[in-house]
Amino acid sequence: MENKTFNISYFKYNNIQELSAEDRYLCEQAVVALNNSYSPYSNFKVGTAVRLQDNTIELGSNQENVAYPSGLCAERVALFSIGAKNPEAVIKAMAITAQTAQFSIENPVTSCGACLQVMAEVEKKQGSPIEVLFYCIGGEIIKVTSILSLLPFAFFENRLEKSV
Repeated sequence: MENKTFNISYFKYNNIQELSAEDRYLCEQAVVALNNSYSPYSNFKVGTAVRLQDNTIELGSNQENVAYPSGLCAERVALFSIGAKNPEAVIKAMAITAQTAQFSIENPVTSCGACLQVMAEVEKKQGSPIEVLFYCIGGEIIKVTSILSLLPFAFFENRLEKSV
């Protein structure tokens, strides 16, 4: 038996003013994306802004359904939309934020496991890391430089890929 350890490296910012102008704008766009959230059941809005290599910003928001498993998180809405419209696009960074009238969100909200797996697949497909900023409106921001920092044991099975 061998006992192994891994460390997760991330950056913590105390507020949005500490970010670069580019990252600050991405977080602000994630807040804009909240406006398109369809969340009448949870009242928990999530917005995502994605910066492509050409500096285009794409937005996504969570979309709920009365049949709960049929809804989709903001991250996957954005990534699947980009994949459908521009499958060759290279994603440089994502900002994710959340808001609810039910209570005060005091810490950055992170992505669920399903979203992390999709994000990891996109990162693998494009062959370059994706920076992710988890932005707590009016508070802290957590930034990672790669999805694999968040999901080090991402599921990849190369034998499932099509042969060319």
